[in-house]
Amino acid sequence: MQTRQSEFWTAGEAYEAYLGRWSRPVARQFLAWLGVFEGARWLDVGCGTGSLTQVILEDAAPRQVVGVDPSESFITYARAKHADAHVAFRIGNGTKLPIDDATFDVVVSGLVLNFMPDPALAVAEIARVTSRGGRIAAYVWDYAGGMQFMRHFWDVAIALDASALPLDEGRRFPICRLDSLTELFAAARLNGVETRAIDIPTVFKGFDDYWVPFLGGQGPAPHYCMSLPESHRSDLRAAPRNRRRSVWDDPYGCRSCGQSKRDHLLLIERDQH
Repeated sequence: MQTRQSEFWTAGEAYEAYLGRWSRPVARQFLAWLGVFEGARWLDVGCGTGSLTQVILEDAAPRQVVGVDPSESFITYARAKHADAHVAFRIGNGTKLPIDDATFDVVVSGLVLNFMPDPALAVAEIARVTSRGGRIAAYVWDYAGGMQFMRHFWDVAIALDASALPLDEGRRFPICRLDSLTELFAAARLNGVETRAIDIPTVFKGFDDYWVPFLGGQGPAPHYCMSLPESHRSDLRAAPRNRRRSVWDDPYGCRSCGQSKRDHLLLIERDQH
């Protein structure tokens, strides 16, 4: 299936409302797990709006952080939001990084590998720019199960419209599983692979706080939502609200109902066979 451009993230504000607000707490747990020494040189591949870069600056005491993303809009947004002498943002493709060999002590990639046209090539590029003895780490959303607020959306969408089935990220992105990530990095002949999962709560203020970000039109689910005729979109809006009304009307119920996102994480040392 050919992926249309609007399925990708290009507008910072739309991303922040839909996923950015949840990506920062994940990034914080991710960095705590890495436990990298202070004064390291970091590269954030597919930095987007700079959520992971921001947490690196706040928690890791880096010597330098460079964020790379192909979206000019994202880079402009990141530069405006993260003015710091230790950080720089560049436009660049994850499969052809504008970086010299063995430049960084730590190279990370958050929530983007599944969107790259050639993840294996991206991992090879990540390995190329990491210094020997450095550290590589990546994480992606668990679309198939752990990312529950999106699961509710697709379950309802597919029940109403069978043609939505192949658009569901849980089916489209098999790389977003621990075994698939491990195989991807092992194929790059990298040692010391570790994996784990991180869960965070996604507490919504009410149904509109859940629903409105789907109207941003960017990313697979919002793109599908906004491609529907207004009457079909109204049906899609009504179904999850009626199905889970007590949850959306009570934010405490949302906390206790298992609304969480799971990230699959992968960590390796830069030590080729």
